Amino acid sequence: MQSKRPYSTARIIFAILITLLLASAIGSTRAQAQTFKVLHTFHGAPKDGEGPFGGLIRDSAGNLYGTAASGGTGKCKSGCGTAFKLDKTGKLIWQHSFGGKNGREPLAGLFRDNAGNLYGTTADGGAHCYGMGFPSCGTVFELTGTGKETFLYSFAGAPDGWSPEALLVGDAAGNFYGTTYLGGTHEAGTVFKVDAEGKESVLYSFCSQTGCSDGQYPYVGVILDATGNLYGVTTSGGAFGAGEVFELDTAGGETVLYSFRGGSDGAGPSSVLVADAAGNLYGTTQEGGNDGCREGAGCGVVFELSPHSGGGWTESVLYVFCSLSDCADGEDPIAGPLVRDAAGNLYGTTYFGGDDDDGVVFKLDTTGKESVLHSFTGGRDGAAPWSGLTMGSAGSLYGVATGGGDTKCFPPSGCGVVFKITP
Repeated sequence: MQSKRPYSTARIIFAILITLLLASAIGSTRAQAQTFKVLHTFHGAPKDGEGPFGGLIRDSAGNLYGTAASGGTGKCKSGCGTAFKLDKTGKLIWQHSFGGKNGREPLAGLFRDNAGNLYGTTADGGAHCYGMGFPSCGTVFELTGTGKETFLYSFAGAPDGWSPEALLVGDAAGNFYGTTYLGGTHEAGTVFKVDAEGKESVLYSFCSQTGCSDGQYPYVGVILDATGNLYGVTTSGGAFGAGEVFELDTAGGETVLYSFRGGSDGAGPSSVLVADAAGNLYGTTQEGGNDGCREGAGCGVVFELSPHSGGGWTESVLYVFCSLSDCADGEDPIAGPLVRDAAGNLYGTTYFGGDDDDGVVFKLDTTGKESVLHSFTGGRDGAAPWSGLTMGSAGSLYGVATGGGDTKCFPPSGCGVVFKITP
């Protein structure tokens, strides 16, 4: 796995009491009447998974599907990772353990087609990795509704890319689209397509322009519009080196929709985008916004990108994290995606921040007012939610925390949990 920031349970902060008056004045509140419940606690290898980084998906019966980056019965140190199905109460229905050659370290969640088959990526594992100094470069896989795996594609490094940490998206023809964090012609990542037979095509290699003005390191994947255009973010590159939002048309032509400047507008966009009916795009950045934390790098923002009728896009910052003392409102939103309800409210997670600096689940209303729905403690309730949320039909929210839970697993950090928040 690429170098990531450590679990927040390893960090020490000084808690400062935030009064309700101060919270109200700054625009963030503690939401009331929310019920938080742990549905499943991970116990690591060989029992089940460890470190669920990818988000969940939910079927019409309320079953949940996801991945864990390590754990399982695979013959890797600490296991090679798993994919799983839980019923609506959190009971494990089945678990698939990766074994290395068929994939290792699934960092993204799963895509589910209309027939109930599941598709995803592993950042490591596979057959080969030419010229990159690594034994394997990652895979694309398919699982049946009962967890039986079909191996679709093994990345080779160059020019097809390596380290796919991406959530896949599929079209009606059975093609799947995603990104590799690294590799490609310029070793700065790719957008790829894998067809139903497992044939891969590189749609775009980043850093193809001087100074990587077209972006580099797109690790979270893309979304697909009705005409086949793809939209995504790169964590670096762009006109100012602080990342960008891009569009890729059906001919493989890239358009940079917005380049982050690294200041109040945000820096290091790293979340899967979400679109509304009007074509506006929503996402988060890991850094930027203000200079109140991480040696002036900023704690991240929620942003909206709106198209103009005559062309061009405008970025609006909807919320700046760490607007409260000790970042009680959250710090460092990572992979997303945000989830948007029918009223236009946005919901997401931050990896750090909150009362114990173990991350939060937040709501952002249409006026830009943020409410913390849950502040993780690093204990049985979990710690460090890396990915975003999924919403049930009744408005309940489901997600994963990468740490916390069973403190005997990966002591003292824990191996993570699946949780539910009921409004």
